[in-house]
Amino acid sequence: MNTSTSSPWFQPLSSLSRGKKTKTIESLEAAGFHSLFDLLSITPLRLERVPSVSSFKNAHIDEHFRGVGKVLNIRKNQNFRVFGKGRTPLSNITIVVEDRFQSGAILQLKWFNCYPSLAKKLNSLEFITFSGKVSFYQSNLQITNPEYLEIDQSTFNQDLTYWSEINPEETLIVYPTVNSVSPTHLKKLFQKISPSLWSEVPETIPEDILNRHNFLNIQETFQTLHGKKGVPSEDQKLKATERLIFEDFFNNQVKIKYRKSIINEKKGLPHKVSKDKLQEYISLFPYKLTSDQEKVTNDILKDLQASSPMMRMIQGDVGSGKTSVAFLAAMTSIDNGYQAALMCPTESLALQHFLTIHDLLKDHDIRVGLLVGSMKKKEKESLYENLENGHIQFVIGTHALFQESVQFKKLGIAIIDEQHKFGVNQRIRLVEKTQGAHCLIMTATPIPRSLSLTQYGDLDISSIRSMPQGRKGIKTKIVHPKDFEKFLVFIKTRVSMGEQVYIVVPAIEESISKDILNLEETLKRFEHFFPDLKIQGLHGQLKAQEKNQVFLDFKEHKIDILISTSVIEVGINVPNATTMAILSPERFGLSSLHQLRGRVGRGEKPGFCFLVLDKKISADSMERLQVIEQTTDGFKIAEEDLKMRGEGDIFGVEQSGSTKQDLASLLTHSYLLEIAVSEVEKLYQNQDPFLIKKIEELKNDPHLSKTI
Repeated sequence: MNTSTSSPWFQPLSSLSRGKKTKTIESLEAAGFHSLFDLLSITPLRLERVPSVSSFKNAHIDEHFRGVGKVLNIRKNQNFRVFGKGRTPLSNITIVVEDRFQSGAILQLKWFNCYPSLAKKLNSLEFITFSGKVSFYQSNLQITNPEYLEIDQSTFNQDLTYWSEINPEETLIVYPTVNSVSPTHLKKLFQKISPSLWSEVPETIPEDILNRHNFLNIQETFQTLHGKKGVPSEDQKLKATERLIFEDFFNNQVKIKYRKSIINEKKGLPHKVSKDKLQEYISLFPYKLTSDQEKVTNDILKDLQASSPMMRMIQGDVGSGKTSVAFLAAMTSIDNGYQAALMCPTESLALQHFLTIHDLLKDHDIRVGLLVGSMKKKEKESLYENLENGHIQFVIGTHALFQESVQFKKLGIAIIDEQHKFGVNQRIRLVEKTQGAHCLIMTATPIPRSLSLTQYGDLDISSIRSMPQGRKGIKTKIVHPKDFEKFLVFIKTRVSMGEQVYIVVPAIEESISKDILNLEETLKRFEHFFPDLKIQGLHGQLKAQEKNQVFLDFKEHKIDILISTSVIEVGINVPNATTMAILSPERFGLSSLHQLRGRVGRGEKPGFCFLVLDKKISADSMERLQVIEQTTDGFKIAEEDLKMRGEGDIFGVEQSGSTKQDLASLLTHSYLLEIAVSEVEKLYQNQDPFLIKKIEELKNDPHLSKTI
């Protein structure tokens, strides 16, 4: 196995242009392709057999064909296209040609929207050779926008032997567009690669792994996919594609081990755990911890006692009690003389956590601070000072926490709520406020196993599946237009019982102003339906202080019905709010719908969620809504969401040299992912020299995003 980076394949792309960085190369490098070997993973969209010149009788529909013909007639249909103040005449041109090798056999060549210069050239043709894909139109074989070359009569009269020699059968290669680099420019770049190099592609995976799973070697894989062996059969293409997908999964797992090794090499801040203190903090909760919460708490406490920093994610449904567990972790760190920080994606969520934690600790000598963007400069400066001198032990905030102006005396643990709302770099900037600080991440969007193995494999993951005792749960129902009146009666009944209601309005326009107008129109409708109720609107364009005031007013039951955009997806916890109506629910993703309805049913009263339709929707959209109607299990919903919407960028931005062509599907190719996970884990456990070398190479890779 030759994985030496001294191979010519690991030269920079600029080696194909005498060391110069062309626009093409700059665009490819910006997309993550830095070496010739990286370039190999841009595989053709199509490989097609283009035969040598032959008689028209060999022209078959949907296949490429090359022919030689005499022009019989030319038809031109004129139209115009307006450019600025002028009008440029464009033409649709049809040329009927007769076969050189079979008298009377004809074929049509068509060009659409020809500029005058091209129309003039086509109008003068008499003998031509041409090629393109054959189609059938109005009883005639035709080729649309063919490649062509004008020839003289003596060349036209040459026999098939002549034409076979100058135009032998070849493979048509069509590459994708990559970061604005056209297929033509990509093809030209590949043509600059020396033909001899294709038999020297270095192997990247141990031979015993390839043999164990009957994978092709990398050289044969790339030769097949890039058409170096002609047009492959479907089986050959499948085997080569399978190997390339495994390559991506394998390399991704190696990078995960690399990131994990960075974490393990860091010196952490080992904490001592006091069981008595822990029980004291648990007793602050008005409920008993579930078995899942106890298990996850134990996982976290073990991490806090270790010599390397904790990097753990807690996943669990809305209302499953993740924050309670995170609170216990924070208090353990504070008891060890450190500070704790909780970062939230919205000011409203930060404010909610601040009020909850401040209330829990009202009888304890623990100073809690709030840092959000809308605070006045003087308030912020005071808080900065109190964080730096250690006077504030527990701070809750938004993105403002990772700004350079925020310095801690000694940060022991950084807790990040709703991880998917932040970038990896933001997480790192907060954790690195103190060398060796622990990191705890929370997400209410359960992550399917296949996705967690590719995106979060460097994290230890704990799950909370059970809900706290006393919860009555949520009932979800799709409301069709004919049932709208019944729905209004239900709302009136629940409000008359002293309960509160959310009405969620979708974003339906690209224009923010039109979205707000839509919300205001909905607000007027419900004010018309319920003139005696206190109804308020809420949207993301309100100033932070205005939003926070609306949240507080709703929490204090100064509002009966809150008409809102999806800003309430995170950041509001009102146990008295029992009913939610989501208008035009087909416009939301499954995970968003599940997150939204998690705002109700949070207390001892049952929750109700209505998915209110105002028109007939597609069968696919109805199927999605039925998933929400029939299950409240966030893990099942996450799996369904993955199936329906696809995986997105499953490898992440740091995946240098990834195929970036969506060859891999976590659903279709999960078996390859499992093999990659298993094989890399074996190498890791055995401290295999191959893996150690790969990790060392990654440490020296200037293009790999350094994520922990």
